[in-house]
Amino acid sequence: MSIKENCELILDKIHAAEARAGRPEGSVKLMAVSKFHPADAVVEALGAGITLFGENRVQEACGKFPDIFASHPEAELHLIGSLQRNKVKQILPLVSCIQSVDRLELIEEIAKQKDKLCPEKKLSLLFEVHTGEESKSGFTDADELIRAVDYTATLSEKGIVCAGFMTMAPLTDDEKAIRASFRSLVKTADMIKARFPELPLTELSMGMSHDFEIAVEEGSTLVRVGTAIFGERVYA
Repeated sequence: MSIKENCELILDKIHAAEARAGRPEGSVKLMAVSKFHPADAVVEALGAGITLFGENRVQEACGKFPDIFASHPEAELHLIGSLQRNKVKQILPLVSCIQSVDRLELIEEIAKQKDKLCPEKKLSLLFEVHTGEESKSGFTDADELIRAVDYTATLSEKGIVCAGFMTMAPLTDDEKAIRASFRSLVKTADMIKARFPELPLTELSMGMSHDFEIAVEEGSTLVRVGTAIFGERVYA
């Protein structure tokens, strides 16, 4: 199947999952995860109506997306992979959101570099929460997460937005384990939103190629789909 056909099939499955969960059609955004796939594949996805993309690695995103943005200004990029502090300044000019915020020190570096490089830009942050044993990233301590959100809330005048949360469920066929992971994020998000009612914190980024339908049923607002759109990885 073509990338366009894959996108149509996935959107149909998202809409069916929304209906099963009693959610309005269109309440879940589809992100195409383009890691390990060339710019041509991204352009093909754009032609299929997909405008939101996710990349895991800073170096790959920086090599791929400047040319894509030049010819397709409608494209939007999020960083979804682990981010080292020394690479923050490279990725900031390209992204509208960093989904993999997992420690206070990273937020401090983001704020510092944004002040220098793009002070007028609006940047959304998602707090990554560890909810599955196979996931190696994310906040594991509620107090640390609260401190991070509390600090980030002070950055709103600088255009940094506490937009929500992200998690990765275990890579397993055990549906109960997957649902437990997603429900854990929803519970954490509800706790933080109750503590910080003045913040938006509406985004729940959860669900990938193998579990996005379950994620939609459990409340995801954004699913990150790579292989099911682009096929197997083209390069590593």
